[in-house]
Amino acid sequence: MAVNALMETTLTIAEIQNQLNAEKTSCKKIVEEYLKTIKKKKHLNAFLETYDKEAIETAIKIDERISSGKAGKLAGLVIGLKDNIAHKGHILSASSKILENFKSIYSATVVDRLITEDAIIIGRLNCDEFAMGSSNENSAFGNVLNPNDETCIPGGSSGGAAVAVRAGLCHATLGTDTGGSIRQPASLCGVVGLKPTYGRVSRYGCIAYASSFDQIGPITNNVEDAAVILEVISGADNYDATLSSLPVDKFSSSKKSKKPIRLAVIKQCINHPGLDKEIRTQILDQIELLKKQGNVVDEVDFPYMDFVVPAYYVLTTAEASSNLARYDGVHFGFRSKAATDLESTYRKSRTEGFGKEVKRRIMLGTFVLSSGYYDAYYSKAQKVRRIIKEKTEEILSSYDQIIIPTTPSTAPKIGEKANDPIAMYLEDVFTVQANLTGLPAISLPIGLHSNGMPFGIQLIGKSFDETSLLQNAEYIMNSKDNSINF
Repeated sequence: MAVNALMETTLTIAEIQNQLNAEKTSCKKIVEEYLKTIKKKKHLNAFLETYDKEAIETAIKIDERISSGKAGKLAGLVIGLKDNIAHKGHILSASSKILENFKSIYSATVVDRLITEDAIIIGRLNCDEFAMGSSNENSAFGNVLNPNDETCIPGGSSGGAAVAVRAGLCHATLGTDTGGSIRQPASLCGVVGLKPTYGRVSRYGCIAYASSFDQIGPITNNVEDAAVILEVISGADNYDATLSSLPVDKFSSSKKSKKPIRLAVIKQCINHPGLDKEIRTQILDQIELLKKQGNVVDEVDFPYMDFVVPAYYVLTTAEASSNLARYDGVHFGFRSKAATDLESTYRKSRTEGFGKEVKRRIMLGTFVLSSGYYDAYYSKAQKVRRIIKEKTEEILSSYDQIIIPTTPSTAPKIGEKANDPIAMYLEDVFTVQANLTGLPAISLPIGLHSNGMPFGIQLIGKSFDETSLLQNAEYIMNSKDNSINF
């Protein structure tokens, strides 16, 4: 099979490995073809940097391992990293001027695990600065363009990661999800995005935005590849104290039981006034299809939907104001040339180094933690978070997963909501619930709007039950008449 054909058919990792084992292609040829495609589609601005020489050298070594029968589980996988995941000896900037040209002195646990299983890391991907944004318009290095319509945003903050997969620039990517930053761009670009349970995947080596929310996960063309990658990057890690010691299931080989799926659809989501009518209709059609196939889908009440976005932004900005205090112009990264003493070093370096959205969130976070406002905002938001978690888990005690839209609309035009932060924050209305509760969630590309743009449907699963989540996601993707023809 020609390499071009290999790219166009979006084969699974297993299918690529079959081609490699049959010597119909090689890792070196695949990497070279991806590098050509990245150069050809450079205007999308998905990659900030590619590791051309290193990736080709790694590919040659993996070809040798394949020939000797010693290749790892991910041999043949070419993967990109969001620019907030550390890779030793490589630039790590979080798409921010304040970390421009900073080189990481260690690799994230997830990166080490990918490399151990012979994945080939091809480069680092553009994102919203410090993963703060839903459009990828907040990067210090320019907008990322949606390959389905280059006048539209790709979503964020893992916009570059979603675009790289959708545009065929690499086979898969790793992104981070704090309030939907994997699932939302996956929905707007038309790919699969998985946020694991909080504590399933090590956060060591991930630049922190909001530490009790952040989670690393894969963006792929299909559910099968998401399962394989999750299997590799999951599991206990001494460098992350919040990580679960639960054993990691064989996500990639587990099969769905023959029992019907039991799904809960939150009526406040499916009837949300901000939900596009066409998306609502197509999701309801998907639900009817599932019912016809013998599955159970019930509407349930979730009376706290109006509180999920406010609670999320109070808590995450508070954590961000603390986490980003380390970027002060003293220890590492950008330092203002106009600084004359310690105070001006702090003030000018942070003012010049951080972008508008990051400064907005730092100030919001500092405000809600300040004396006199802590109890009114931060403490109250923590109580709301607990209520949301308990209610969500109550629903899941009777159902396998919750099924809701991923995004309220298809991708907006670039600049359409850039000057209205509240409107942009409300783009996260359906995704932040999984982060507030720490539950796993996946976005599946199941529809095309009449405007030609894709959108996703979302499953939220039980804590540490990615096995069932992935099984049922695969079932939904393979359901009769359920396909997207781009």
